[in-house]
Amino acid sequence: MNPMLALRQYQKVGAHAQTSEASPHRLVQMLMEGGLDRIAQAKGAIARKDIPGKCTSISKAIGIISGLREGLDLDNCADTVGELDQLYIYMMKRLAEANISSDPKILDEVAGLLRTVKEGWDGIAPPGPQF
Repeated sequence: MNPMLALRQYQKVGAHAQTSEASPHRLVQMLMEGGLDRIAQAKGAIARKDIPGKCTSISKAIGIISGLREGLDLDNCADTVGELDQLYIYMMKRLAEANISSDPKILDEVAGLLRTVKEGWDGIAPPGPQF
């Protein structure tokens, strides 16, 4: 058996178990963590001149941020929700620019923005176990 294949299968099972038991709040945290991981992977791919890896990682980061955006309740009419929507759009545009230009500084910018949003989200965690 291929050890890397076995490791990936184990990781999939572990990720599935985490998501099936996680609260909605924790799921959003996990998405943000995944976005930050993909941005870091893209940055590493740029440093290695791994163009396919960079494209894949940035594409996944854009998909994650798009998913976060889709989860917003825009009917809420709160100004902060609309501003967060615009911030997510901006992040996706900047990631597309980073993909075209292979500019790690843009990735750092987006990671910083996403980290700030995540810190705010982490700060409003509901009481009780988060799994």
